[in-house]
Amino acid sequence: METNQYCPEGNREQIQTRLLILGGGPAGFSAAIYAARAELTPILLTGTALGGQAATTDMIENYPGFPEGINGLELGTLFQQQAERFGAQVVYDSITSVDFSEIPFRLCTYDKEYLAESVVISTGARPNHLNVPGETELTGKGVSYCGTCDGWFFRGKHVVVVGGGDSALEEALFLTRYASKVTVVHRRDSLRAGKLLQKRAFGNPKIEFIWNTVLTEIVGAGEVKQVALKNLETCDERLFDTDGVFIFIGHTPNVGIFGGQLALDENGYIQIDRYMRTSIPGVFAGGEVADHRYRQVITSSGMGAAAAIEAIKFLEEKETEKGETEP
Repeated sequence: METNQYCPEGNREQIQTRLLILGGGPAGFSAAIYAARAELTPILLTGTALGGQAATTDMIENYPGFPEGINGLELGTLFQQQAERFGAQVVYDSITSVDFSEIPFRLCTYDKEYLAESVVISTGARPNHLNVPGETELTGKGVSYCGTCDGWFFRGKHVVVVGGGDSALEEALFLTRYASKVTVVHRRDSLRAGKLLQKRAFGNPKIEFIWNTVLTEIVGAGEVKQVALKNLETCDERLFDTDGVFIFIGHTPNVGIFGGQLALDENGYIQIDRYMRTSIPGVFAGGEVADHRYRQVITSSGMGAAAAIEAIKFLEEKETEKGETEP
């Protein structure tokens, strides 16, 4: 991946901060809470989606402290309120380019330049696409990547879910609240999802499965009408009637703006050590931009908190070193 040109032409307001946090999901806000309580007055740039992917979840039932569950957007709002209560500054903006070659690190938005002594990256991940004909044209017209966002629009209708992991089954189960029928299409003959989710899905009368099959095209004029399916064992192809297509085939970490400047792991996620440290001293990462295994609100929150604690230690050590070298 090529390094992005740092801050192309344009006059930008310069803002100095000890800690800049990128991303407004559970990891970012947890980092902001810990850093704010340490009186760093961190700046958090939310990006384009306040609350991260968690905000698209209708009901989060496995985050401690909410025995009845909590709506994802509501949880994100509470995160923000708590961070701001301790002095974090939340800014609705996105970084377009970075320069991690020296401290202060330089990070640009469209109209501002941030000079940061340390950075916590929690930019999350985005859903993968099938990249088949009709997908782009019909996105928002029957093609969706978020059942909890769009399920309401498919009341009494038949929808297809593509995927076989936890996300696919969680969303398939959620969609049964609205859809009359949910067909899960999976390229293998068994699911990767957890056993409890599988048990719930197999036991739901509204859910059926099509195995060893891939979706090769989404068909419709202005709205989804059919999908083209291909059996990977027999190579047979057919058209399948449906009112909507929900795609859950994994995620890609949002690392594009860090092109060439940070080491990535074999899966394309930011490489970190056990202390959330990236390949650049002073730059830390947490949440789904660095975690392809767990991808839970609670683990992202924990990683964000750990990243902030390490950033605090990093800044304290820098202050100590500075004091020892000054006459």
